[in-house]
Amino acid sequence: MKGIIKGRGEENQSISWREHFSKTDQLQRQVTAIYSLLASIYGSDKLVMKAGKLDALKLMRSKSLEERVLALQRLVYEDPTLEDLPATQDIPVIINDIQDEIADIIARRTIEERIEKKIAERMQQRHEEYIKEVKMQVLKEVSGPDNPHTLKKYADLEKLEAVSLSRSALEMLRPANLGQVVGQAAAVRALLAKVASPFPQHVIVYGPPGVGKTTVARLVLEEAKKLSYTPFSPQAPFVEVDGTTLRWDPREVTNPLLGSVHDPIYQGARRDLADSGIPEPKPGLVTEAHGGILFIDEIGDMDPILLNKLLKVLEDKRVKFDSAYYDPGDPNIPKYIKKLFEEGAPADFILVAATTRDPSEISPALRSRCGEVYFEPLTPKEIQQIVQEAAGRLQTELAPEIPHIISEYTIEGRKAVGILADAYGLAVYRKARTGAQVRVEKEDLLEVIRISRLTPYVTSKATDSGEIGKIFGLGVNGFIGSVLEIEAVAFPVEKGKGKLRFNETAGSMAKDSVFNATSVVRLVTGIDLSDYDLHVNVVGGGRIDGPSAGAAITLALISSLLKKPLRQDVAVTGEVSIQGKIKAVGGIFEKIYGAKQAGVKRVFVPKENEYDIPQILDGVEVKAVKSIEELMKEVFMPSH
Repeated sequence: MKGIIKGRGEENQSISWREHFSKTDQLQRQVTAIYSLLASIYGSDKLVMKAGKLDALKLMRSKSLEERVLALQRLVYEDPTLEDLPATQDIPVIINDIQDEIADIIARRTIEERIEKKIAERMQQRHEEYIKEVKMQVLKEVSGPDNPHTLKKYADLEKLEAVSLSRSALEMLRPANLGQVVGQAAAVRALLAKVASPFPQHVIVYGPPGVGKTTVARLVLEEAKKLSYTPFSPQAPFVEVDGTTLRWDPREVTNPLLGSVHDPIYQGARRDLADSGIPEPKPGLVTEAHGGILFIDEIGDMDPILLNKLLKVLEDKRVKFDSAYYDPGDPNIPKYIKKLFEEGAPADFILVAATTRDPSEISPALRSRCGEVYFEPLTPKEIQQIVQEAAGRLQTELAPEIPHIISEYTIEGRKAVGILADAYGLAVYRKARTGAQVRVEKEDLLEVIRISRLTPYVTSKATDSGEIGKIFGLGVNGFIGSVLEIEAVAFPVEKGKGKLRFNETAGSMAKDSVFNATSVVRLVTGIDLSDYDLHVNVVGGGRIDGPSAGAAITLALISSLLKKPLRQDVAVTGEVSIQGKIKAVGGIFEKIYGAKQAGVKRVFVPKENEYDIPQILDGVEVKAVKSIEELMKEVFMPSH
């Protein structure tokens, strides 16, 4: 019995060991299956690399179940600090936990794969859309928004561009270098000294129209570019604008001279900027002229407020822009717009301003910042030279009298060239009909004069004869001097009932000169003028703005009273005081020029104006006198 019981105990023990080994074997298979699953998840090579990093490679290859389970823990939880071997009885629980963690990993990987797949699909879609957009952009750039109608319009414009007339006569006959400029040697030298310098300065150029102010300014810049010591580069621009055409808005919405800001709402900036609400600065002509010359013609007619703004730019050498729409913190603002708003646009240029006005009419603030150069009116000889040189450029012959006739009808070089060009056109037309050689004849010029309704510029000419009661005075209009025919007659009347008449159109200053003259006449001759009817006239009704005709009126009255003839090859200017002194007047240079135009041989000016007499007189004698008695000795014809 006892032996039987013992046998059963051994049998039970045998069963428990079998159960133990079967459980262990089952766990081993589970662990192996888990390793296989991990290998399929990560890949065999990556799993080995991962085990090496987590210090689990040796444990993973161990025959001990506990060590292999510890290796699984390190691999699954990615924790190399796990060092305690699990107890055998805890392994099933640990394996369940590991399986749950692996399930989470697989679930995450599945979701990640789905997301990555969707991302890949979306990226592929975006890529295809981008490729399509690029293709459309390329097609736009190649074909643009054109259609057959617009393309036909473009072709018509191209045909028009292909047609070109020859240059205009004035353009072709314009001087090509400073050596071809006639009659302005002093002005050219003065302008060169101020502009073609290491330190160029702003300049105001005065002078009558048509004498070459614009042309000389352009040629002076070309000359300055050739000189190594000037700051002008070979690319220095010459920007030309007419002051009478400069229009601007006080709100700065438009300003072609200084520049303006196109706000995105009111004026409309560029489309891409307007869509972002970004204002767009538009630099003006002063920036276009940066590094060169800004030539403003007729600056005397420019808006005074705009002129003051220009003076500010001359000082700062920069134009500032401002806009309520500008946000310096906006990251979408292009760099060039940010630079223009924060630093302004460069405007370092030399201003050459031309005007036909008197210097007194020009802004004192502008004059204080500029040098001043005066262009001289052209003499008949200079007009004739211009005509001859223009004929050479036209490669045509002129009848001998052509230059002289043209010089009688204008004092402007531009006008003289225009008259010649018209006559040349008639000559070419005549040649086309007859086949004759092109030669400008007197008849061609006279026809142009008749068609253009031209009148001689100088109607009064000096002669070697003498006349009673008639003398040449001198006047100034702008920068042009001219002779004034002043005449007087005297009629004896009943004692004390004489009257004095004078044409009112000559102006109040001239009337004062007449009254002064009557006092001087009585002082010099002793004649009581109340015994005569006196009539003083300015031929042609010329207006006299100053007292400079006093001396001439006095001499005309004396001549008419004494019946003594006055020389007709002399001209007189000067204010006369009631004591008979000749006082200083203005415009001496211009008056001498006017006398030369009329062929006057001698000009008498006040002694006080002696230093105003030009050094080069070219065919006219100028004498300074102090009193009316001194003048009388010079202007009356000698008695025989």
